[in-house]
Amino acid sequence: MIFLTALPLFWIMISASRGGHWGAWMPSSISAFEGTCVSIPCRFDFPDELRPAVVHGVWYFNSPYPKNYPPVVFKSRTQIVHESFQGRSRLLGDLGLRNCTLLLSNLSPELGGKYYFRGDLGGYNQYTFSEHSVLDIINTPNIVVPPEVVAGTEVEISCMVPDNCPDLRPDLTWLGHDELGEPTVLGRLREDEGTWVQVSLLHFVPTREANGHRLGCQAAFLNTSMQFEGYASLDVKYPPVIVEMNSSVEAIEGSHISLLCGADSNPPPLLTWMRDGAVLREVVADSLSLELEEVTPTEDGVYACLAENAYGQDNRTVELSVMYAPWKPTVNGTMVVVAGESVSILCTTQSNPEPILTIFKEKQALATVIYESELQLELTAVEPEDDGEYWCVAENQYGQRATAFNLTVEFAPVILLESHCASARETVQCLCVVKSNPEPSVAFELPSRNVTVNETEREFVYSERNGLLLTSILTLRGQAQAPPRVLCTARNLYGAQSLELPFQGAHRLMWAKIGPVGAVVAFAILIAIVCYITQTRRKKNVTESPSFSAGDNPPVLFSSDFRISGAPEKYESREVSALE
Repeated sequence: MIFLTALPLFWIMISASRGGHWGAWMPSSISAFEGTCVSIPCRFDFPDELRPAVVHGVWYFNSPYPKNYPPVVFKSRTQIVHESFQGRSRLLGDLGLRNCTLLLSNLSPELGGKYYFRGDLGGYNQYTFSEHSVLDIINTPNIVVPPEVVAGTEVEISCMVPDNCPDLRPDLTWLGHDELGEPTVLGRLREDEGTWVQVSLLHFVPTREANGHRLGCQAAFLNTSMQFEGYASLDVKYPPVIVEMNSSVEAIEGSHISLLCGADSNPPPLLTWMRDGAVLREVVADSLSLELEEVTPTEDGVYACLAENAYGQDNRTVELSVMYAPWKPTVNGTMVVVAGESVSILCTTQSNPEPILTIFKEKQALATVIYESELQLELTAVEPEDDGEYWCVAENQYGQRATAFNLTVEFAPVILLESHCASARETVQCLCVVKSNPEPSVAFELPSRNVTVNETEREFVYSERNGLLLTSILTLRGQAQAPPRVLCTARNLYGAQSLELPFQGAHRLMWAKIGPVGAVVAFAILIAIVCYITQTRRKKNVTESPSFSAGDNPPVLFSSDFRISGAPEKYESREVSALE
């Protein structure tokens, strides 16, 4: 806003100065358009006691000292001036009234500079005043824009041009203001130092779209072809708006991803990429990319771009979904259970997209879920048959992973029906096959002889475990005219079971198949039996009868014709069969 004073300072005459001091008052600076004119207001004073009959004066250009021979702009005594000012300068003021106002016409750039006035009262009463005025020759209007223009806040922009030529008055017109608002013409205003200006104001509320708008002001002089134009580009400050951003991104694990964020603001914003509150990258710029090399599932999530400057902020988010094959499944649950109880097994994994989860046992699918990350297998009243190895398999279009786990079912011993005794020639073998978990202890009892043989007596009993099956073989040697009763008893911490082993005939001997070596083992057993019988008979030929002391226990536990013998050193049983 332009503030005016009722009386310019340079026109104030202090009475004390009129009483005996040399002094001059003129504007320190003044401006005018090229080709127009300018009136430099000037007043001077001198001591009253001089009382000159005639007062003369001289205007100099760029120097106040006559000895330097400065160009004479105007001289009242001789009217002789420098060639640059011929026909361009005249005195508007009355020197007798101490008014030294100077008019310069047809201004050109070389006339710009300092102007000094020298009072000449005759004789030695001459004085060059140090006060001077600087003339500025211009050719563009002055557009005054506030230091800060903020979007959404009303602003006042002014166009000011000098109006110091009494013969030519400027007329102001705004250029490129149609989208901004209508101007207000204040007219001719006097400045503090006595110079004059024409002022036109433009009020409007700028938007971000107005930033960089080229606003002009034209000064034209009536009845001439002179027109002067000035322009100013609006620097509108406004907060950031994010204008460029990735939509949701899907990427395969191990690929390269570039996330881009661009914002429009003035001044440029501070752009920041963040994830879970952590700053990943930031820079002052209009755009910022975030490069992710060989992405992993841990980089899956929501990424935020924050744009901010002194006038506000904006933020947007983008979701990155990393696609990957299932992780190796994790199995949590009870792996040891007692028969008849319930068990719950939980298999979990992680993948994107969600996997198909399946639990297998012996290639048979027991439970399946689709597009879920966990699968729960419920087994109620588990049976021994549920014991074994299981697999949890997770798969999606990016791969497959599996985890094996074992379920152990513990139960009381069960003596299988294939348990029996069989005799061949002078040998009886009793086979007791027990299904149990944990492993049972097995004992053979001969009630008629009041004898019990445990599996720990390796010379008589041979045992081998295969999975949940324990096979124990008791071998009896001698004359098997009347085979004894044999009971098999198996026990563990969950209980016990006894069974009288049936005989399958005098010419049937039950063995365990042990794969390709079964025949060899059977043959070895037969050879051992034959050798043993032969040696026994030879001993009988040497001595009529064995002799034992009172404290000795003979190896024959039954009759003199019936003995207990150990099994072969190696026996691997999987399936029982009879050997004729």
